[in-house]
Amino acid sequence: TGMGRAGCCCRGAERLTSPSMVRHSICVSSSGQCQVATPQCRIQKCTTDFVSLTSHLNPVVDGFHTEFCKALRAYSACTQRTAKACRGNLVFHSAVLGISDLMSQRNCSRDGPTSPTHPEIPFEPCNYHSRTQHAHTQSHAHAHSHSHTHSHSHGHSRAGYLFCGLFGDPHLRTFKDSFQTCKVEGAWPLIDNDYLSVQVTNVPVVPGSSATATNKITIIFKPYEGCTDQRVYQAVTDNLPAAFDDGTVSSGDPMKVRALWISERSPGRHVELHAGYIGVTVIVRQLGRYLTLAVRIPEELAQAYDATQDLQLCLNGCPSAERIDQAGHLPLPVSPPALGLQLQQLRRPSYSSQTQTSAYGSTQVFGVEGARERCREQLEVEDIYFHSCVFDLLTTGDANFTVAAYSAQKDMESLHPHRDSWRIYPRSFATSSLHFDSQNFKRLALLLPCFLSTVLM
Repeated sequence: TGMGRAGCCCRGAERLTSPSMVRHSICVSSSGQCQVATPQCRIQKCTTDFVSLTSHLNPVVDGFHTEFCKALRAYSACTQRTAKACRGNLVFHSAVLGISDLMSQRNCSRDGPTSPTHPEIPFEPCNYHSRTQHAHTQSHAHAHSHSHTHSHSHGHSRAGYLFCGLFGDPHLRTFKDSFQTCKVEGAWPLIDNDYLSVQVTNVPVVPGSSATATNKITIIFKPYEGCTDQRVYQAVTDNLPAAFDDGTVSSGDPMKVRALWISERSPGRHVELHAGYIGVTVIVRQLGRYLTLAVRIPEELAQAYDATQDLQLCLNGCPSAERIDQAGHLPLPVSPPALGLQLQQLRRPSYSSQTQTSAYGSTQVFGVEGARERCREQLEVEDIYFHSCVFDLLTTGDANFTVAAYSAQKDMESLHPHRDSWRIYPRSFATSSLHFDSQNFKRLALLLPCFLSTVLM
């Protein structure tokens, strides 16, 4: 998993330490009744110790399996010691089930050595989470040395993360969860701070439309003393490499902690870049002839920039002159530019069908209902990703944009830190606009046969 996810060392462990699990110890929402854990039930202490034992572990380093199983056995032993006091506590029973599941997944034996209850967590300077946790531990100890009370929380702090995504014609989701559709033709910076720079290049999609799409992405991981020198990753249409520009695939000591590395998930189609030293994860995909991007970055690093770096689309959104949407409302095109492109093809002698095929798949003319049906095949919820999909199909006629919207949504769900912010819905007056545009398309459909007969005569 990505190094940016604080407090999790392997897939599946999140449920043992998630905030929602802790909240259930205060109130059981499904029954509407509040259940307060008794002072004797120490399940939260068991969970905190498990986080301390595992948060610094790296799955790619030898010995991970042994140490993780030792921590699980220690966690299990802790739950057994507090089982009587925690009888009927939902958090406790969830933890027990989670431990059992993880032991099965990792093939951990029930019997064997356990980790010490209060381990000395090694400090890894090239791991962002380890650095922040170490800094928190130091400040926590300092606070205790100057205080006679212990009323404040004893849990570990979690770094705040931000998400930014770009896909389609193009649609931008900013760090503030503002969803925008922009023109931004040419090269534009998405992120530009003291640690990371991300720039995209957008080109026009079809004649007659201001919409563009991304055909080039450049990512610069800036040097970090003791962890990595500068690394540049560049992807262009039909060239999604699994290496940096210098041919390397990682940076840092592989026997300790890899500071930066590339993971190729699907050759030429899906690449993930993990910068553990700054807690950043980047997902790059090619779908059809265009690229998509998703980024997660710690908030404190995203804010590390000066006045010369204030043009960042992820941070401040697109300039107003570059916006296609209207304050979050995405008006559908009255007549699709894809239709104009299609009619140009009709004049060519080789044209024999209403569907044009290319190396990237087929393009066709979509009406509103047809576009909605196609998007609904991939996107069940009619949120802003769904409406972006409809907009893209009407604008381009390229069905690859359906998959792009779906993949962008899935990448957002894997990287966005706040589940309650995942869904964004268009403004309430979008429905009336959709009806208006639908009527225009119906009129257009009635006129199209006459127009085609004139062109073909």
